[in-house]
Amino acid sequence: MSGPLAGLKFIEMVGIGPGPFAAMVLADLGADVLRIDRIQPSGNGIERPVDCDFAARGRASVALDLKQPQAVQLVLDLIARADGLIEGFRPGVMERLGLGPAPCLARNPRLAYGRLTGWGQTGPLAHTAGHDLTYLAQTGVLDALGRAGAAPTPPANLLGDYAGGSLMMVIGLLAAIQSGRGQVVDAAIVDGVSLLAAPLLGLMAAGIHSGGRGENLLDTGAPQYDSYICACGGYLAVAPIEAKFRADLLRGLGFDPATFPDVTDRANWPAARRLIADRIASRTRDDWAAVFDGSDACATPILNFAEAQAHPATQERAAWITVAGHPQPAPAPRFSATPTATPTPPQPRGAGADALDGWGITDTRRQALRAAGIML
Repeated sequence: MSGPLAGLKFIEMVGIGPGPFAAMVLADLGADVLRIDRIQPSGNGIERPVDCDFAARGRASVALDLKQPQAVQLVLDLIARADGLIEGFRPGVMERLGLGPAPCLARNPRLAYGRLTGWGQTGPLAHTAGHDLTYLAQTGVLDALGRAGAAPTPPANLLGDYAGGSLMMVIGLLAAIQSGRGQVVDAAIVDGVSLLAAPLLGLMAAGIHSGGRGENLLDTGAPQYDSYICACGGYLAVAPIEAKFRADLLRGLGFDPATFPDVTDRANWPAARRLIADRIASRTRDDWAAVFDGSDACATPILNFAEAQAHPATQERAAWITVAGHPQPAPAPRFSATPTATPTPPQPRGAGADALDGWGITDTRRQALRAAGIML
């Protein structure tokens, strides 16, 4: 393994969504992460070919019948060697399996036991189902997303599941390990999303973000922070919040900054928007990309994923890699002294039992478990 987390070991109790992504980030950064799959998967989530399950990259898979005591004992033996564990089930599921915090911390008192859910381990919603959209709705954040006069618009499931959930889980696990004290890390998506909203809430408290959805500086309300359609049907994103950058944008668009409507006055927003929209609509996206190339106008063509992968800046940074024939984002962030490696492809369920050698589980024991139908 290479990367700054080389030497750390994690158990991933395979679930859906944010848990696997958190495990992927840890593995990308060099940790040895072992996936514990079930012999008979629940079928939850969005089914896809194994090689297209990008969030499963970089780690081995062991499939067990967790209803069998020998499988539970094996997991406890693995936990004895682990630094952390990730589980994303509803509260009580791990306890019913015999793998709740009490037996795991008894076996490994320094374990960081990560519990990743939508609603958290406690409270009136803890045992109810939910997804990214419902968590955003509960936090108040969803109400702030979208355009004026339109329904709230979720940013796919990136904000709740992965930013508020997965990344907070990674931070929590590493913080718990750093503390040197075995403990439970209760990472709730609603908590993480609320935390992400702290800067926005500060703007609201100051009266700067004071309008409704889509009526403010950073939510498409202001004409200097929005996306505009071009003559070709593509879009140009503009975001010059600062006056000096706005002047670059206006000059590039062919306006005189000295006579253009002052956008620091909200009363001028409709007129400024019409002028900017009409001018951008007069030329193609690529024309504008050439005009603003290398400038500080904060004007950027909106690319699709294929275009983003082919962009010279992306190519120069090698920001995308190919794993199992599929282009996907490279591990991030980057480290000067402990660089990360290209992740290994996702494994079929149960295909990584040989990795148990590195966890102190002998081939003889594996063969016995397979013979008993407890391991694939």
